[in-house]
Amino acid sequence: MINAKVQPLNDFYLWFSTGLEHIADWKGYDHILFVVALCGMYQWRDWKVLLVLVTAFTIGHSITLALSVFNIISIKSSIIEALIPLTILLTCGLNLYQLDREQGAHFRLRYIAALVFGWIHGMGFSYLLKSLLGSEEQIVGPLFAFNIGLEVGQLLIVGAVLCCSLALNFVLKATERDKNFFISAAVFGIALVLLMERIFS
Repeated sequence: MINAKVQPLNDFYLWFSTGLEHIADWKGYDHILFVVALCGMYQWRDWKVLLVLVTAFTIGHSITLALSVFNIISIKSSIIEALIPLTILLTCGLNLYQLDREQGAHFRLRYIAALVFGWIHGMGFSYLLKSLLGSEEQIVGPLFAFNIGLEVGQLLIVGAVLCCSLALNFVLKATERDKNFFISAAVFGIALVLLMERIFS
């Protein structure tokens, strides 16, 4: 009886840790870059706004991750791998466009973008999960645990970015505008190189 109860917990932890490790893996830094870009315009005081945006992103990638794992939709990995850096570029572009505008401007657009871009990243996540699942019969449990791991990883990245924002503001005496510009411009440049590599490789 005890073993029967322990096994599901072990399985949950296995898939949870797999999702957490995947989002935090520097080899797959494109997903990290997107979360950093999403945070580019915000500080600790904006945590509620960020939580809404990250939740939209999570909803988006949860939908396509499930649809792909259940083989309801299928898109060539090369197309998704090129679209992922494009989502980062567009997010950074919106950040730079809003530098001198009211902080709350275009929030609806940001929410829709996070949701739609989540669809694209969900397809990217699905390639790993499908390869790991193999012939496993029970899919719902691993899918749920993997998704929870991704979400926790995203929140850890958000926390790290906000801490860096504090350092830029207080240690380096950077203005909020300068901090926003630095983060968004740096991520934009990295994503542009990544996009070129994936298009022409």
